[in-house]
Amino acid sequence: MDRELLTEKNENVQKVAVRVSMVSIIGNLVLTIFKFLAGILAHSGAMVSDAVHSASDIVSSIIVIIGVKIAGKQEDENHPYGHERFESVAAIILAVILVVVGGTIGINAIKTIASGSYKEMQTPGMLALIASIVSIVAKTAMFFYTRVNANKILSTALKAEAWHHLSDALSSVGALIGIGGAMLGVAVLEPIASGVICIMILKAAIDIFRDAIDQMVDKSCNDKTEKSIRSCIKEQEGVEYIDMLHTRMFGNKIYVDVEIAVDPNKSLREGHEIAERVHDSLEENFSQIKHVMVHVNPVE
Repeated sequence: MDRELLTEKNENVQKVAVRVSMVSIIGNLVLTIFKFLAGILAHSGAMVSDAVHSASDIVSSIIVIIGVKIAGKQEDENHPYGHERFESVAAIILAVILVVVGGTIGINAIKTIASGSYKEMQTPGMLALIASIVSIVAKTAMFFYTRVNANKILSTALKAEAWHHLSDALSSVGALIGIGGAMLGVAVLEPIASGVICIMILKAAIDIFRDAIDQMVDKSCNDKTEKSIRSCIKEQEGVEYIDMLHTRMFGNKIYVDVEIAVDPNKSLREGHEIAERVHDSLEENFSQIKHVMVHVNPVE
């Protein structure tokens, strides 16, 4: 791909990722302060714990910014294929953080139910209930905002951050159920809800981790994309057959190696022009493709 065009694309990806992450940092900072104060003033341990969860999301956003910044760097002597996999590393770190968050919620829920300590919880005030509702609305909005932009720039790290927002929203749902249950005299609802939320968070963490690992081990792109790549190659004038097509994920980018069969009576220059058409058409039609290697074979 043209170096200037690639640089421009990387800069646009970085701008979007940094903008979204900065929105997340500011939003989580405001929510952390609001939920912490609400938890203290309304005597709600669940809301204080939820505030700590929001604070952890600030760290996640910083990791995303660092990961995307490094991934967007140009090739150098030590990294001739670029730095895209650093974004996958950031996604793995975020997945681990999600496991820790989800696991902590689950362990605390089990301890609370087993010990029966929920029976001794002080009845929280209305401010805690309001804070949990505000948190659910805000974090759900941040989840959709982040996910839309993650899909737009095909960012694994940003996708992981979106799930962090959703995990915080789910944590607030647990807090809402627990606070409401405590106000109604059924405090056991909070640890039960937390246990369900733990399972959902761990499922999201596993999906993010698997996706990031696939990008680290040269897994081929999905069947739908590979089928589209084949169709694009076959449409190019002069291509008789596709003898071989290999794709591999490098971070969130795709590398393509293809062998095409052409008329053996064509000149070397004509064969080269056909290969150039295949190369250019793939890079023009697939924004994820970073590199294409085309080998020309004569039709047997």
